Amino acid sequence: QVQLVESGGGSVQAGGSLRLSCAASGYTYSIYCMGWFRQAPGKEREGIAGIYTGGGTTNYADSVKGRFTISQDNGKNTLYLQMNSLKPEDTAMYYCAAARNPSACRWLLLSDFAYWGQGTQVTVSS
Repeated sequence: QVQLVESGGGSVQAGGSLRLSCAASGYTYSIYCMGWFRQAPGKEREGIAGIYTGGGTTNYADSVKGRFTISQDNGKNTLYLQMNSLKPEDTAMYYCAAARNPSACRWLLLSDFAYWGQGTQVTVSS
């Protein structure tokens, strides 16, 4: 089992920045990909960023590319999401997720991720 706990959400004005963290514990050696997902009210949960835990290769959804950066600190078993130039449409609940499937980072599909955090709210006002 792998446990994930997110932190760092909050409220910010458009154009501002936030950094989310996700602390992982448990059998983290079995994880090949870590990802960030978000779900806005009335919308489906979508994958926005992923990172291969071994090599650090990243993948981003077009909606956040160039504004968000995913990174990891393997020594601390912590995943990060640096969010810059935030927009009101970035308002959502943000979730950290972990996958044992090596190809999970390529497509960022919900079904590929076995472990999920409880989520942290991000609200961007105009």
